[in-house]
Amino acid sequence: MKKATINWKKETRIMLLEIAGSFLISLGLYNFAAAANFPMTGFSGAALIIYRLTKFPIGLTTILLNIPVSILVWKLLGKSFLIRSFRCMLIESLMIDYLMPLLPVYTGDRLLSAVCCGALTGVGYGIIYKGGSSTAGLDFITMAVKVKHPHLQLGTINFAADFIIVVFAGLLFKDYDGIIYGLIINYLLARVIDRIMFGANAGKMLITVTEKAPAISQAIDQTASRGSTIIQALGGWHQEAKDVVLCACSNREVYPIEEAIKETDPASFIIILDSSEVHGEGFHYTAVGKG
Repeated sequence: MKKATINWKKETRIMLLEIAGSFLISLGLYNFAAAANFPMTGFSGAALIIYRLTKFPIGLTTILLNIPVSILVWKLLGKSFLIRSFRCMLIESLMIDYLMPLLPVYTGDRLLSAVCCGALTGVGYGIIYKGGSSTAGLDFITMAVKVKHPHLQLGTINFAADFIIVVFAGLLFKDYDGIIYGLIINYLLARVIDRIMFGANAGKMLITVTEKAPAISQAIDQTASRGSTIIQALGGWHQEAKDVVLCACSNREVYPIEEAIKETDPASFIIILDSSEVHGEGFHYTAVGKG
């Protein structure tokens, strides 16, 4: 049996992303959330609760909480993903306990602290997820849910999973304003994660039902240098032959393309949809394209 080889270039890139993401997460947690006594999300939120009650190190608590969860989900997520997650968790834990105390702690307005915390941790988690790793903890649970239900967005899963911890912490310390701040952080974190995971190459999809498909395809190409696809269709009411023109484009190209379609065929029927990811010629991961 041939032994699998390790792609060191890929693993190095993933580790660098883990370090960068862990730094941002640790900064948000220790220098903003812990200083403002926010009820945070996930296992980090649980570690912050224990820290406020006992002053036990946040990073070490996070490691201890991860052990039973790791045993439960390792078969579902796979060995390589589990190893990366543990590595990332250790990096983050060491940064929280040893590096972040050396940096300045923000003690200003709690709302500004909440915004900064949500943005920093959201970018951090998004970078790590994009690299194919995680920070363990509730990430193991959310990733397991993602495996079972791939149509769900990670930010949405995180928001649902973390809601209980935020509310519990706020009630425990009778910090009802803290619950609101915690939910603000959680919402920002989820939106930033989804933006990084799905929005970096987002675009629009124009679906046009027309009788002048070749002319519309030509108009789209002349207007935005975008390709299109023509699909033969049949009208549902009169059963007459129709064509459907599909065109993926960037957000800024929607209006000129739409105007070109209307000018070419005023009777056309246009549907404009959001596209979370667009890959191919002229888009991400393609060396040559019309962009």
